[in-house]
Amino acid sequence: MVNWRTLIIGFILAIILSEFLGILGLSVGAAFGINGGNIGQIIGYILATAYVGYSINGNYINGAIYGVIIGFIGGLLSLIIAGAIFGTFEVTTTSIMVLVIQSILYGIIGAVGGIIGFIISVYFSVKERPVV
Repeated sequence: MVNWRTLIIGFILAIILSEFLGILGLSVGAAFGINGGNIGQIIGYILATAYVGYSINGNYINGAIYGVIIGFIGGLLSLIIAGAIFGTFEVTTTSIMVLVIQSILYGIIGAVGGIIGFIISVYFSVKERPVV
């Protein structure tokens, strides 16, 4: 069964964190003369999908599957939103191909983040306390 609550929270986190950290990465990168926007977006997706992998009950496969879903669909939405906000998105064959390729990459990043979240949940899970 699909955990819609965690999926929706993951989408919202992915879009907000990727846009915020992307803008922050551009600002910090401009000070050092590098382009840090993509790095900020990648960090945002890893954090959001790690949360989802941590919140999902199950195994690392569930964390990876939810991470891929959030990474792919969230990647599409955040790239379209960023293009609409900054006025840089034009519908051409090249832009659609770039959008699909970047969404696939965000899906892979989401799978890695989901697995990381599952690993964190395993190692930091609350152990049963002995009865005193």
